[in-house]
Amino acid sequence: MSSSSRYHGASITLHWLMLVLLAAVYCLMEFRDIYPRGSEPRELMKTWHYMLGLSVFALVIVRLGLRAILKAPPVSPAPPAWQTGLSHAVHAALYLLMIGMPLGGWLLLSAEGATIPFFGVELPPLVAPSETLAETIEEIHETGSKIGYGLIAIHTIAGLVHHYIFRDDTLSRMSPFGSRKHS
Repeated sequence: MSSSSRYHGASITLHWLMLVLLAAVYCLMEFRDIYPRGSEPRELMKTWHYMLGLSVFALVIVRLGLRAILKAPPVSPAPPAWQTGLSHAVHAALYLLMIGMPLGGWLLLSAEGATIPFFGVELPPLVAPSETLAETIEEIHETGSKIGYGLIAIHTIAGLVHHYIFRDDTLSRMSPFGSRKHS
């Protein structure tokens, strides 16, 4: 597989790094309940959730910049137009998630009057404290996390279906392991 039929190395690295970050962000919140409320380990997990979530936000901006500069390699063989349309829709939804969820978290912490930690720096609040606003944002944030599970599953399943059933190069274009033939 030639380099023109694969994503740029920076795009590939960011894709897989963001997968790891998203997995960590989700795990930190899903598993925080193993510790009692207010305990130091639980608070540490929440802090890391915030910081890694904001890292996703920072990296998605870089990723969008790369997408604007670097052309995506074509899928070979070319999929039907409906598949390309669905792919674009899911990718757009994933980008909205990777932008909206961290911003939502930042807004939530701001509305709660909490500090917004980011690796030793305290970020400024985006809104004034408001219990009503915090409750609304929290509901939206929790709904967004559930939608995120679905989008990530769709994205993953689609890549595997393209690789193993349609037998095109959709997955291998983004593989971190270089050129790989499907068998």
